[in-house]
Amino acid sequence: MPTVRERVNEHVEANPGVHFTAVREDLNIATGQAQYHLRKLERAGDIVAEEIQGRTHYYDRSYDPWERRVLAFVRRETARALLAHLIDDGPLGAAELADRLDLSRSTVAWHVSSLNDTGIVEKSYGENGRVVVELARPDETRRLLDDVTPSLADRLVDRFTRLVDESLADSR
Repeated sequence: MPTVRERVNEHVEANPGVHFTAVREDLNIATGQAQYHLRKLERAGDIVAEEIQGRTHYYDRSYDPWERRVLAFVRRETARALLAHLIDDGPLGAAELADRLDLSRSTVAWHVSSLNDTGIVEKSYGENGRVVVELARPDETRRLLDDVTPSLADRLVDRFTRLVDESLADSR
């Protein structure tokens, strides 16, 4: 029977970019136990921890920094949907993305800015100064998107964030 540390390591390897809460919940271990083993694995160089937009994600050592950022974002429902549209249809206007995702333009603008800042998408200006978004590395993004299924915790956080954003937009 594998030790808790071996189980944690195997879970991180099988779920690149997994968030702390998902490790704890998926393995049904206590918070302190998850923290302890993740910290030990990180110090030993077996895994890499990276904070991306206020959330710590865990990876095995094989992923480079760009891949780690993509994996973190594809675990987030809205960013994942946005990237999927860009993979399927190539460059799209920000307004078109907002319509397709049924989101406010401010929500899409925030996601596009975050993805642009991390080098996952490139933002340019097309006709009439409108924002056009395209993937920086489409083939690699497609491969990483296929490798990850967001956890329930990831999806719930994203849906809560979307609900708050829509409530704020409605109150203006």
